[in-house]
Amino acid sequence: MNSLQRTMDFLEGRTADRPPFHPILMRFAAQYCGVNYRDFCLNYQDKCSVNLKCACDFASDWVNVMSDPYAEASSFGTRISYPLNTLPIVDALLINDIKDIDKLKPIKVHEHARLISRIDEIRQYQRVAGDSQFICGWVEGPLAEYCDLRDVSAACLDFYEHPDDLKVALDIVTESAMDFLAAQIKAGAHCIGIGDAVCSLISPDLYLEYIFPLEKALIDHAHHLGAKVKLHICGNTTAILPDMIRTGADIVDIDHLVERMEDFIPLLTGNQVVSGNSDPVSVVQDGTFEALAKSVEQCFRATRGRGIVSAGCEITPGTTVERMHAYSAYAQRLKQESMP
Repeated sequence: MNSLQRTMDFLEGRTADRPPFHPILMRFAAQYCGVNYRDFCLNYQDKCSVNLKCACDFASDWVNVMSDPYAEASSFGTRISYPLNTLPIVDALLINDIKDIDKLKPIKVHEHARLISRIDEIRQYQRVAGDSQFICGWVEGPLAEYCDLRDVSAACLDFYEHPDDLKVALDIVTESAMDFLAAQIKAGAHCIGIGDAVCSLISPDLYLEYIFPLEKALIDHAHHLGAKVKLHICGNTTAILPDMIRTGADIVDIDHLVERMEDFIPLLTGNQVVSGNSDPVSVVQDGTFEALAKSVEQCFRATRGRGIVSAGCEITPGTTVERMHAYSAYAQRLKQESMP
């Protein structure tokens, strides 16, 4: 059973030989393959070759386009610099004062190099591994994207000081994300990931009023176009997880800061699954091999077999190759039919 078939069977409620293994590999992957991180972010051919090699070497059941969150932000007008081998740096935000929201205009995919590069990346995945690998595209969620244009602290204050302006901005970035995800699906993405990490920092009421309807609209649009959707909000999402599930996302990521993943499994409807939630630092990077194996098994049991094997967030570049091989091996041992 190849990775595409395994993941699709798992997501659509058919019997799979085991749960899929979907580690989030970015800085680890570039380091493992000897590619500097700037090229991993900016050169789609490098990113494709790195991710395909990691999928092969670690028996991962997906490839994705994740590297840094600034593809859309740089297209909107935030200025980003890319050091050779560290994380990208924001040099100048688009929105420094609330009046700068007037600068915010919907973006078109064909007009911006980084958006075009993502489409080219998905096409490359399709050419090389389209019938064997589950290909996941990506868009920034409404609040995460606004923070990339505005700054996290200022964005949080805008909920209270400039709510009408904030809603205008969120609508514009959501409209642009609609077009971007559609282009990725047309290029061959089987799934679209939506990354909205900042939502774990706001109240459940603000999430429900401002962000939930926009995320749901993105998810409904992707579903209409025939793709699956993965919703990724890192941090302690315990208070908003019921609403995250209600968005209808096919895959709902759960970070390690959520202590009882099992409490949310009864809320899943249809063929929804979760992904997570081993701690990428204390367990995957630094824990004993016994602790890593135990975490994989505990997540499997907590999700009642409805969990994709993954850490709560990105595998760190400090994780050794030996530990990644072990993590993969523990994931391969799981058998879906072994769940009571």
